[in-house]
Formats: sequence, structure tokens, C-alpha cells
Amino acid sequence: MEQDRERRLIDAFLVATRTLVGDYDVVEMLQTLVDEIAGTFELDAAGITLANQDRELEVVAATSTRTALLELMQLEAGEGPCVEAYADGESRHAESVDELRMRWPSFAVAAEAAGFASVHSIPLRSRDVVLGSMNLFRSAPGALAERDLAAVRALTDVATISILQQRSTDQAARTQEQLRRALDSRVAIEQAKGFLANTHQVDPDVAFSLLRRWARANNVLLQDAARAVTDRRVVIPPTDAAPSAAGR
Repeated sequence: MEQDRERRLIDAFLVATRTLVGDYDVVEMLQTLVDEIAGTFELDAAGITLANQDRELEVVAATSTRTALLELMQLEAGEGPCVEAYADGESRHAESVDELRMRWPSFAVAAEAAGFASVHSIPLRSRDVVLGSMNLFRSAPGALAERDLAAVRALTDVATISILQQRSTDQAARTQEQLRRALDSRVAIEQAKGFLANTHQVDPDVAFSLLRRWARANNVLLQDAARAVTDRRVVIPPTDAAPSAAGR
């Protein structure tokens, strides 16, 4: 079990660091990262929020639709651990339902309804720049082990560096462009998820899995696959059968 955990942790670091060279899909990297973190540290859910050019947080990656909705409720209510972690660049945590209720009443209602009893939010921060937050959810109360938190912080730092990597002499402009592309990509992906869920009458999480599987099988960026689906240029079947393309 310990060897499996170490293997997954290494894989998670590889996911984050391979983006430091060459072109990459920010949303796919962050989505894979939250999936790996949730699995490695036996979390019930994980998600990432990033700030857009207007400094408004948006959900970019989540392990499930339920998690994404909970993140959105934080943003709409203007309260919650991810909001505070982004605001001042400091980690936030609550280890019980009572603590959630005391610190973030509105968020606590949504968290309880989703089945979560403890939460940790870690800012995506590099020096004075805060991009958003990594948010970890568990159905059981209690704190995460310190070594686990240290590992997640390290992964979060690497993800931040990946997003912020300098591709031109104007780093500020590059950063804004990276974030804009990431958030625009997420919109396209959500539209494709909705289209596939409606077309095949499946859960949005299943629709997302179909989309990711097709993108990987065809070596296509996730955002490009999403746009191809909504533009009716690609037909993704509701099974593991080989995908077909339409309108070619």
C-alpha cells in the first residue's frame, strides 16, 4: 500500500512538472492533478479555483460535478475557505462540521449537504502572486496528516510555477493570457459535457470521462476535443467503442 502511494505521488509530480517544457493544456494538467491528489491522499474530493482577469474566482478543475457545485456555492456566497485562501494567500482548514458552521455558515450548509465534514484550502501562490486555491474535501472529520499536507503544498507550488512559467519577456501579460485560456477552455469543456450528458442521457461526470478518453485516444487537447463536440465535428459514442468523426 505504501509503495502504491509513493508511486501515485511520483506520478502526480510528473503530471505537474512535465508542463515546464513544451506546450501544454492547463485545464487537463490541473484536472489530472486533482484526480491524482484525491486518489493519493484518500480524499473524497478535490478542486481548483483560479482568478480571472477581473480577480473573480472560477472553478477550473474538480474531481466530480458535486465538488464543482460546492466550489461554485462558495464563490456565489462570497465566503468559504477557498475565497479566504485566495484573498490573503494563506491556507485555511476546518476539521469538523461545527468548525465549518462557525467560520462559514453558508458554505457549511452546502458542505454538509454534499456530505463533507472537513476541508483544507491551499493557495496557488508564488511570492506575492496568488492565482487561486487548491481545495481538499473529506467526509470524515479531522486534520490531514502533516506529511500529506506538505506533499500537497509542494504539488500546488509546482502547479503554480507551471501556470506562471515565463514564455516571453512580459511575464504579467503571459500570466493573464494563460489564465484567460484556462478559463475559456473550461467553459468549452462544460458545454461539451452538457451536450454529451444530454445526448447520451448520462451523468455529467460520465460525460466528462467520455470526453477525456476521446481526447487522449486521439492525442487532442481537451479544449479542442470539447469544441469539436459542440461544433458537431466529432461524434463521441456512449461506450468504449472507437469514436467516429462526422462532417469530415
